[in-house]
Amino acid sequence: MTTAPNMHTNAMHARAAQIARLQQCPPAVVLCSGGMDSAVTMAIARAEGYTVHALTFDYGQRHRVELRAARRVARALGAARHLVKRIDLTAAGGFGGSVLTGPGRVPHRRSRTGVAAAIPPTYVPARNLIFLSLAVAWAEILGAADIFIGVNAIDYSGYPDCRPEFIRAFQRTARLATKAGAQNHVEIRVHTPVIRMTKAQIVRKGLALGLDFSLTHSCYDPDTWGRACGKCDACRLRLKGFREAGTKDPAKYAG
Repeated sequence: MTTAPNMHTNAMHARAAQIARLQQCPPAVVLCSGGMDSAVTMAIARAEGYTVHALTFDYGQRHRVELRAARRVARALGAARHLVKRIDLTAAGGFGGSVLTGPGRVPHRRSRTGVAAAIPPTYVPARNLIFLSLAVAWAEILGAADIFIGVNAIDYSGYPDCRPEFIRAFQRTARLATKAGAQNHVEIRVHTPVIRMTKAQIVRKGLALGLDFSLTHSCYDPDTWGRACGKCDACRLRLKGFREAGTKDPAKYAG
């Protein structure tokens, strides 16, 4: 029978071995929203051998249940550190401009026709630009050259800050605007591993990497109990992905 002191010693040795492994892996900042795309992106970063430093933003979003999901995902995927950064992008804070951070209703069953040209009211002004800028700042502190973000430009709502051309332009800017890039010639890289995947491909990739999708949350308009509405853009795209992947979405839906 294993004694308590031995169990404690074994746990200490296991933790020390884990820390040693992490120290041998290059660090990466991974934006973690709690949604399926960012969760799969984090799983990919980990599978590629990076030590994950997860970064989540509490920007005053109405669907705050995603913050709990982000914590679950970061913990399950073994992030070395998970930083939840508070920034106020709400109407009360002087920003707003989105139904996610101000007044208005999240649209349900919005037409998918010409979606790329019709930016929906769930768009948060410059959100990914702000998020990536802070991710680069943290990466510079950590001595990391790699940032991962789960943007998608295939099955998406048409947000301009999810497009490949934006990511390419931002990466160039990050190299010019930082000490790491300008003085130390660090090749800052913004990784977007799911940007050209369909939602079905994202689901399959996550399952192949052992991701538990029940940890994630995508809905913009959950009910009081945190159940997804099943009708907003985020829900419809998610359900479409699971349906086309031939598997059941483990998220809880209202009704």
